[in-house]
Amino acid sequence: MTTPRHLSRSLSLSSHPRSTGSPAPSRRRGGRWWPVVLTTAIALVLAGCGGGDGSGAASNPPEPSVSAVILNPADASTDVPTALDIQFTTENAVETLVTLEELDGDLIDGDFVGDGSAWRPIGQLEYGTTYIATLTAVGADGQNAITTSTFTTMPEPDQTVQVYSFLGPNQEIGVGMPLRIEFHDDLGNLWEIPEEYRAAVEQRMMVSTEPHQEGTWHWVSGAEVHYRPREFWEPGTQIHYRLATGGLPIGDGWFLRNDINVNVAVGPEILMEVDNNTRQMTVRVDGEVVRSIPVSLGREDWPSSSGTFVIMEKFRETVFDTRQEMGADGYVVDIEYAMRLTYRGEFIHATVRSGEELGLENVTHGCINMSRDNAEWLFELTHAWGDPVIVTGTSRPAEPGNGWTDWNLSWEEYLQGSALTRG
Repeated sequence: MTTPRHLSRSLSLSSHPRSTGSPAPSRRRGGRWWPVVLTTAIALVLAGCGGGDGSGAASNPPEPSVSAVILNPADASTDVPTALDIQFTTENAVETLVTLEELDGDLIDGDFVGDGSAWRPIGQLEYGTTYIATLTAVGADGQNAITTSTFTTMPEPDQTVQVYSFLGPNQEIGVGMPLRIEFHDDLGNLWEIPEEYRAAVEQRMMVSTEPHQEGTWHWVSGAEVHYRPREFWEPGTQIHYRLATGGLPIGDGWFLRNDINVNVAVGPEILMEVDNNTRQMTVRVDGEVVRSIPVSLGREDWPSSSGTFVIMEKFRETVFDTRQEMGADGYVVDIEYAMRLTYRGEFIHATVRSGEELGLENVTHGCINMSRDNAEWLFELTHAWGDPVIVTGTSRPAEPGNGWTDWNLSWEEYLQGSALTRG
């Protein structure tokens, strides 16, 4: 196994999207929504009309009154975080409309979230800016109840934590790739989100897929959170994830710095199965076997790990330096077609030996070796990240966290890593 190398990261940050004209207000149809946050608000209630015709006959009962109440932010609020949801309640409404604008009339796009009792801007709001939120509830009789809240966001904070996405926009990934998010300070060090704030962060991390697939976030640590589906991604899936985190408080005067918006696509299913008992790798593309490759795995005192891994990064040429781990027995060697499986240095790569051992004997220090021709073919076939590699039959189980080991947990175990599930 080789000395760990840093993985390259791509940062995807969003700006604050604004409408370029006059976007239509967000609308929500339906009946009654209950409040999420209890704060003071101003409600305007317009009663329905009704009465007799003077004949003494009973009249039709009046339509129930419609009301609209903005719960949060309350009118005249100041120091409002820029990671904002407008929370509200309505009574007897058949349609609800929400608009948000700056004092100069510029409208902010957004949409309803959760159970429909909140409205979220499409991007982080500006610091130190005054906004006007307007909530309109439409009754069955056509009457409206309208309430507004004028509020001002907080000044830009001094203490912020950067939100990073490993994946950048418009990349193609393998079917096993987790969506990886990290939190860093200004020096690039990992920053632990306090446990009591992780649910609030996760609530603002939204993933949509086409076609739809069940999935969840899982906190690997306080500084790293992953998202995976219940099963491998379906080939061809279009994934969009948005983190509406810019300006979100995380305790002790610290705030998350930025939003993130990323679109990625899932490529063909490329699956590699390695059986230590036969010393063969079976390569499948979209379910069909395309090649069987003789391999050599880790020898008895340096066994390869069994489990489900994904390709983490690839090097056409690299250098393995094992002197730190192996001391006097360590070596430095040039390697071709290297595909990383673990942080601690297990790779798939072209053998540096004669090749006579392939399919017959395990001679490596934990890596999976194959002929140069097969390694080149596999290197060209696979994605940069996320193609699953399933290893069976070795004496060493996969170590949690040594690589992107999300698929070594059952779905029930993975769900327990969500702050929302634990909460």
